[in-house]
Amino acid sequence: MRPFARLGRWFYDRMQLEPIVHLFTGHKVPPGVHSGKTAWMYVLGFATLVSLLVQVGTGIALVTQYIPSPESAHASLEHLTNATSWGRFVRALHYFGASAMVLFVFLHMARVFLTGSFKFPREMSWISGVFLLVLVMAMGFSGQLLRWDENGVWTVVVGSKFAGRTPLIGRELSELILAGETIGGHTLSRFFALHVFIFPLAIAAIVGLHLFLVFRNGVSEPPKAGRPVDPKTYRKWYHELSERHGADYFPWGMWREVVFAAVLVVTLVALALLVGPKGPGAPADPTVLVTNPQPDWFLRWYYALIWVKPRGLEELVMVWAPVLAPLVLLSIPILAPRGERHPARRPWAILAVGVAVIGFVSLLVLGYRAPWVPAVASDPVPPELFGAAGEPSREGAALFSERGCQLCHTALGRGGHYGPDLTDVARRLSPEEITVRTMNGIRDMPAYRDILTAEELSDLVAFFRAMDGLRAEGPH
Repeated sequence: MRPFARLGRWFYDRMQLEPIVHLFTGHKVPPGVHSGKTAWMYVLGFATLVSLLVQVGTGIALVTQYIPSPESAHASLEHLTNATSWGRFVRALHYFGASAMVLFVFLHMARVFLTGSFKFPREMSWISGVFLLVLVMAMGFSGQLLRWDENGVWTVVVGSKFAGRTPLIGRELSELILAGETIGGHTLSRFFALHVFIFPLAIAAIVGLHLFLVFRNGVSEPPKAGRPVDPKTYRKWYHELSERHGADYFPWGMWREVVFAAVLVVTLVALALLVGPKGPGAPADPTVLVTNPQPDWFLRWYYALIWVKPRGLEELVMVWAPVLAPLVLLSIPILAPRGERHPARRPWAILAVGVAVIGFVSLLVLGYRAPWVPAVASDPVPPELFGAAGEPSREGAALFSERGCQLCHTALGRGGHYGPDLTDVARRLSPEEITVRTMNGIRDMPAYRDILTAEELSDLVAFFRAMDGLRAEGPH
C-alpha cells in the first residue's frame, strides 16, 4: 500500500489540491445549517448540482450515438432506444435528470426567496441563480427538438411564432430560433450546438461562479424574526456566529446533502428503469399542419397559458412575460438588499410563492388536459337517442358531428371542451338567440351563415331543445 500512498501524496502535492480540500474541511457553516430540522432545507442546491452531473454524464453517452441530421436524427434515437445496450436506460435517465434539475432549481430559488437569503451580501448569488434558471429552461427547450419528432419540431415552431410577435425585431428573433425562415436541417444543427456545447459551457460557468460566491459569502443562516440584515454590520456578525457556533461544512454540513443526493440518484435510476425515456414520437413531418405539440412538463404550463389567456393579451403573454419575468427576478435583491428575512415578517413573499405554485400547478394540469385541442376522436351523439323527439332532432344530432360543432363543444358528455357545453343551451338561450349566434358567430366561433342551410339550422335548434329533455340522464 505504501507505493499507492506515495503516489497519492505526490498527486496531491503536484496538483496543489490543498486549497480546494480546505474549502470543504475549513469552511464553516452557521448553526441551523449543520444541525436541526432547518438543515434539510439546505440540500436543494446540492441536489441541483447532482442533477446537472447526471445530465453531463448521460449527455456525453448519448452524443456518441446521436446523429444530428434531419435524415438520421429520429432513426438514431430509435436505434439508441431499442437496439443499443443500455440506450433506453441512458435516455430515460437523461430525461428524468433534466426534470429533476428544473424542479430543484425552482425549489431552491423558492427556498432562497422565502428565507430572504438573496439579501446582502448574497445578491450576486441570487442573480447568478436567475441566469442559471434561464439557461436550464433553454436547455430543456433545445433538447426537445433533438428528438426530431412531431412534439419537438412543432414545439419549436410554435415558440418561434411567439418570438415573431415581438415588436420591431420579431422577424429577426424568429429567424434566429429557426436558423432561417423555416425549420430544417439548419435548425437542428443550431439546436444541437446550443444544447451540447454553448448552453452546457454557460451553465458550467454560472455554476462555478455560484459555488465561488457561496464559499466566499457563506451559506445564509436560517432567518429569525426581529433580526434584520444590516449591510454595515452583517459580515462581522456572520463571521463571529460561524466561528463561535458553527461547524465544518465537511462532514457536518455535507452529510445531509450526500444522503439526499443518494436518494435522488436512486429515484432517478428507478424511474429510468421502470418508466423509460420520453419519445421519440412520430417522425417530424413539416407538411402535416394539423398537430397538437405536447412539450415536456416544465414548458407545458406556458403553452397552456398561451391558450387560456384573456383575449387581447397576446402580446403581453407571448412577448413581454418571458422578458419581464427574469427582469423582475433580477431586480429582487436590488430592491430589497436589507431588512427582515423571516417569512413571518414578509407575508408578501409567502403570497407570491403560493400564487406562483397554484398558478403553475393549475396550468400544468390544464396543459395535460388540453381542452383547446379539437376532440377529433370523440364519439358522435347517437341520433337514435332522439327517436321520440322527431326527425329534425335526429338530423340535428348528425349535423352536430358532421359540421364540426362537436370538435369544440360538448353535448351529452361527448365532444370537446374548448367552447361551452351545449347540453343545456336551450335553457340558457331562446331559439332565436341560438339562431343568431350560430349564423353570425361569437368570439372564437366562426359564422355558419354560409355553411348551414335554413333547414339544417332549424334541425340543430330542434336538437338543442330535445337535449334539454335528456339532460337529467347525463352521458349516454
